[in-house]
Amino acid sequence: MTGEIRMSKIKVKNPIVEMNGDEMTRIIWDLIKTKTIEPYLDLELKEYDLGLEKRDATGDQITIDAANAIREYGVGVKCATITPNEGRVKEYNLTKQWKSPNGTIRNILNGTIFRKPICMTNIKPWVRCWKKPITIGRHAFGDLYRCVEHKITRPGETKLCFTPDEDKEITVTKEMFKFEGNGVIMGIHNTDKSIRDFAQASMSYALSQKQDLWFSVKDTISKVYHCRFRDIFQEEFELRKDDFEKAGIKYVYTLIDDAVARVIRGEGGFIWALRNYDGDVMSDMVASGFGSLGLMTSVLVSPHGCFEYEAAHGTVTRHFYKHRDGEETSTNSIASMFAWTGALRKRGEMDETPEVVKFADTYEKVVIDLVESGVVTKDLTQLIDPPIAEYETTQSFIDKVAAKLEEALKG
Repeated sequence: MTGEIRMSKIKVKNPIVEMNGDEMTRIIWDLIKTKTIEPYLDLELKEYDLGLEKRDATGDQITIDAANAIREYGVGVKCATITPNEGRVKEYNLTKQWKSPNGTIRNILNGTIFRKPICMTNIKPWVRCWKKPITIGRHAFGDLYRCVEHKITRPGETKLCFTPDEDKEITVTKEMFKFEGNGVIMGIHNTDKSIRDFAQASMSYALSQKQDLWFSVKDTISKVYHCRFRDIFQEEFELRKDDFEKAGIKYVYTLIDDAVARVIRGEGGFIWALRNYDGDVMSDMVASGFGSLGLMTSVLVSPHGCFEYEAAHGTVTRHFYKHRDGEETSTNSIASMFAWTGALRKRGEMDETPEVVKFADTYEKVVIDLVESGVVTKDLTQLIDPPIAEYETTQSFIDKVAAKLEEALKG
């Protein structure tokens, strides 16, 4: 008996789907869960190990099962995972190059990815006028990522053809280009359903965050493909117009080149929905502009009301090799922590349990307060203003968060 008074755990009404991952983020994940989640929450986790070996052993069925579990329970939290290339196949002795688990989950949930920077007062954005987070909403279907390509090696004509299923005698043909020599061609596609789901998810997310929603394409050049995105977004906005007015937020459509110029000159504080490739590029630009991918959250939002939270970065392979060799590491765990808090906050909102939401809010404040007091991992030492030389190890940073979280919850 030490006389210590132990806090009763906060009850989380419904389960969260938890997906473990790979390499250094897997090590961080376990530390976060055991030191900052399990001691304070009475939480049922539906656990799925998406580590590379387990995906290989199950023929990737475990990834499909995890995605379906998110559909069932509504909220998931995911550790970073490896998408294997040829080198990884040899390193892990895999049976094949498995697809990205994030891609598999996105396709099953038909979700849209929203990435948002975590802002600290002592980490100044490189773009000095940015004062509020800019959230990127990336359409994660089709376009460049499902393109069909061909290398041209001799003169000839290229055409775009469509043959309807119900009448294969009718083929619509569009002339593309007549090659006089070598070149390349590419065909991309999208569907009205996927675009509409993207628009609906973007509108719902903007309303949940009470932030303006921007959408931008290049419809002055692409008068069919890009215009279809523009028109569907406008149709969906008309259905939610009253909701936007009640929330006091706006929907803004503008050409993408105009949007880029306005983003760089503005102070932030909005959600920017973008097509697949544009969102891929701009999310990295925004992450770097605000400081680091280690300070970037990511949530997959399904139009049917499912949410999956994760860090925006990868598995930190270089640090994992150092850890495996017995060397000390200083890996930033903040984005993984905010994946947990994001999932817990959403679970609390859906279950109408304000004490769970408050726990998530308290946790995030503890982390931000620590960083703003100068307690950081090595990657942030040159980003904070003014820069410092001292930094925490991977474990000591998590330990300090755990200690401060216990103090805050007791208080």
